[in-house]
Amino acid sequence: MTISPELLTPFQLGDLTLNNRVVLSPMTRARAGTERMANALMAEYYAQRSNAGLLITEATFISEQGIGWINAPGVYTDEQGAAWEIVTDAVHAKGSKIFLQLWHCGRASHSDFHGGALPVAPSAVKSNGEYVHTPKGKQPYETPRALEASEIPGIVEAYKQGAKRAKDAGFDGVEIHSANGYLIDQFLQSKTNQRTDQYGGSLENRFRFLQEIVTAVIDVWPAHRVAARLSPNGNYNDMGSEDFRETFTHAASQLEKVGLAYLHVVDGLAFGSHELGEPMKLNEFRQVFSGPIMSNCGYTQETAEAAIQIKDANLVAFGRPYISNPDLVERFRNGWPLAPSEDMNTWFSFEKEGYIDYPVYDASTGS
Repeated sequence: MTISPELLTPFQLGDLTLNNRVVLSPMTRARAGTERMANALMAEYYAQRSNAGLLITEATFISEQGIGWINAPGVYTDEQGAAWEIVTDAVHAKGSKIFLQLWHCGRASHSDFHGGALPVAPSAVKSNGEYVHTPKGKQPYETPRALEASEIPGIVEAYKQGAKRAKDAGFDGVEIHSANGYLIDQFLQSKTNQRTDQYGGSLENRFRFLQEIVTAVIDVWPAHRVAARLSPNGNYNDMGSEDFRETFTHAASQLEKVGLAYLHVVDGLAFGSHELGEPMKLNEFRQVFSGPIMSNCGYTQETAEAAIQIKDANLVAFGRPYISNPDLVERFRNGWPLAPSEDMNTWFSFEKEGYIDYPVYDASTGS
């Protein structure tokens, strides 16, 4: 049996007591339907995985403009916000905590989602990705429309309103999705941000958009209930900038001043690497960020425990292992084997198959 003396012990996250340091990573699962409403199927999914000390929802759109994924949920109407209560109630009934992840796709979208209007971005820089899944099928990426500076306050306000609806729905906090090549990451990185105004050029200017969003969100939530996610090493959505180390060190050092709940760092390379230099390690973030750090991407029970033991991470998020192992914490605790999740066709099937039909481990049969 593998022993995890730290990973499976409680953790004090601000004023929240987590049952353990295992986190359900945010994963888009596309079960919200065309109205983008949380529903009973989603409540069951999150309840099944409430053995995690903290759950982070799938990325959730803060506006219609931010949409870029089929059947992913939203929080840009009051009805959508209220629909999430079935999820928060289900998780809290199991004794766990849950944050809502706030999302805007930016250029990682398509005009099919927007009535023919182009997706928006900091600059008119086209992604070299293969295609976007849209309501009309696979479509090639388009050159986005560069946002006018006058439009940015409206987007910041949409994040604030999404955070407010999350609070009203009973969430324990919110995570600002600033990673994986979506809109905030596009502003942060020099590859995608070629602006010459106050939102582009210098490290300070490229961070400004995220800074304004964080400031707006902590008008709704106390800072210790707000988190941000960064992906310094990833190439997803055609990301990766030559100055990535300077960019993300600066971002983390500025977020340090806020007193966030945690900094969520996708440091692992299992999601793809831009290979523009030695990957950033958690200890580089630890040097400039003294609050809780959550690590993510490709971790095993053993590597997660090691990261916590050396104090690089305080929490570790698990994604794909949680798809097919709803009882992941109990499997870790008892040394039970993990069930594989090999059928990717069911990950986004829009049905219960591949979503809530994975069994828990049966010790009596060994399966």
